[in-house]
This record gives sequence, structure tokens and C-alpha cells, in this order.
Amino acid sequence: MRIVVNDARREMAEDTTSERPARAAREAEHPAREVEFEPAELELPQPLAGDPAVIGVPTFLVGSIALGLQLTGYVSAKAVGAPIALILAATGIGQLTAAIWSTRLGQNAVASVFGIFAGFWLSYSALVLGLTNKWYGIPMTDMVHTQGMFLLSWLIVIVMLTLATLRLPSAFTILFILVDIALILVYLGTVNMNTSLTKAGGYFVFAFCVVGIYLYFNAASLMTGGGGISLGRPIRR
Repeated sequence: MRIVVNDARREMAEDTTSERPARAAREAEHPAREVEFEPAELELPQPLAGDPAVIGVPTFLVGSIALGLQLTGYVSAKAVGAPIALILAATGIGQLTAAIWSTRLGQNAVASVFGIFAGFWLSYSALVLGLTNKWYGIPMTDMVHTQGMFLLSWLIVIVMLTLATLRLPSAFTILFILVDIALILVYLGTVNMNTSLTKAGGYFVFAFCVVGIYLYFNAASLMTGGGGISLGRPIRR
């Protein structure tokens, strides 16, 4: 941007006819000059930063551990709602928060993972609360198949997630495979009323929790200024 500045303009306050020749002489001695002004740089707000895994992973773990304890008999079979407080208030909300955070960062793959698990945990809470309080009007004869429908639907979606994210580090693939196995076992145990299969599914829940803990140590190392730990090479490049 260029602005023309005349050094003699301050003497033009009283512009009379008699002063014009003198003013013209002064302007000849002090010609107008061009001064360059650089426009000030606008300070734009910094984009969001951080790692949604620091919220998403531990909240995923706490609900998973509670569910695993229930499946393996830490509480009686009638206490199906025992882990719901943790799953609904911590895991479901935590996964949803991490999904929104990932979306704002433009991390679509991470947002998809956390969004899918947010849907799983929140809908599991809705299922348990609805069945135990008879909100949905489902007859007792259909209770087992209602649970089976829930488990089978989510099994298909998590298998899809497993296959679609093979370009992620292999630690994530191992986690998803263990989730798949846990869902298969719990599904078979539920529809066949086989407590051994259900309990085996609970142990696989603990297995994918171990992988989740490993993933959290990676995120925690990075957020505290350290280096990341190896998550393995992707299966698919």
C-alpha cells in the first residue's frame, strides 16, 4: 500500500492568494514523497490441537473392565445393570467427546473409531436399562433374541471396522480382532444360554483391555513430552 505524504501540508492551514507563490517554492524544494506502509498481519486463532486418545482410550477401558467383570461372574447373573453407571456416564460420554474432538481436528479415522464405540456403549446402556425396566414392551419370550439381535448387529459393524482400518498400526487391528472374538463368544453364549461361552467372552474383554492400556501408554508418553512407543506396522499399506 502506498500513501503520498507532502511535508509542506502543515503550512496550508491558511491558504491565501498572497501565500501561494511562497508555498509553491517550498513544495519545489520539498517535493512529495512516497512512503510504503506494510499492512499489519492479522493474528488468526490457533486451530484445535491435542490427542483425543487421552480421553477416548481410558474411558473405553473403564467400561470394558466393568463389563468384563460382570461377564466373568464378579457379580451375579441377575445384576446385569451393575456396570451401567460406568458404561453410560464415563465410557459412552467419553467416547462421544473423543469423537467430536477428533472431528474438529479433521482426524476422520479416529473420529470413526470413537464414534462407533460411542454408539455401541450408549446403545448397550439403552438396551440394558430398557429391558430391565420394561420400557420397550418386549415380551419375555423375545428377551434372548433381542439381546442376540443387538450383539449380532454390532458384531457385523465391528468386523467391518476391523477390515476397513487395516491401514492403521497393527495394535489397533489386534484390539478390534479381540473385540470381534469377545462379541462372537458373548453372542453365542447369550442365544444358547451357555454361561461358559459368555464367561470366555469376558476374558477376551480383558484381553483387548490390555491392548488398550498399551495404546494409552503411547498417548501418555507423547502428551508428556516423550517419544511414542511402537504400535506395529499396518497389515495393509
